[in-house]
Amino acid sequence: MQLFAAQYHSPIGPITLAWNSQGLTGLWLENQKYFGGGQALPSLASPSPCQEELSLFPLARAWLDSYFAGEQPDPAQLPLAPAGSPFRQQVFALLLAIPYGHTTTYARLAEKLGRPGASRAVGGAVGHNPISIIIPCHRVVGAGGNLTGYAGGTEKKRWLLQREGVPLEQLPQGKGWRVV
Repeated sequence: MQLFAAQYHSPIGPITLAWNSQGLTGLWLENQKYFGGGQALPSLASPSPCQEELSLFPLARAWLDSYFAGEQPDPAQLPLAPAGSPFRQQVFALLLAIPYGHTTTYARLAEKLGRPGASRAVGGAVGHNPISIIIPCHRVVGAGGNLTGYAGGTEKKRWLLQREGVPLEQLPQGKGWRVV
């Protein structure tokens, strides 16, 4: 299956998007940990002339334009095709259910999966989310409300949460923030 890639210029720096005929397979911030998610990304300088597959880029660009304009676009507007084990797919589905302006914890996600002792496994799945921002892994915080491990960097995580209206000044104390 052919893979396509393009770059989007955002307020938090360049974003690389990847997709195939199934849907969006990746969205990575510049210097993000696990960049490319093991996919051999094609050159960003020479997009393919195949319009059917290229049509996903304008959809993703419009979604991101809306997001960075302060709107709350629905991830269901995009065909998402993140790679991952069945466990990771379950975690990605839970991430998609976290509303704008809310956060949750790794432990809470593990509980929702019916695996209360699997916080570390959930953390691994969240950290390897191949479609950052759209699958909102930045909405997951540590048990005490700390802005723990974000593959794109904690400053970008902080920026994304502030853009979504999360009261960051209250996160470290664990008071007043909305956990789902």
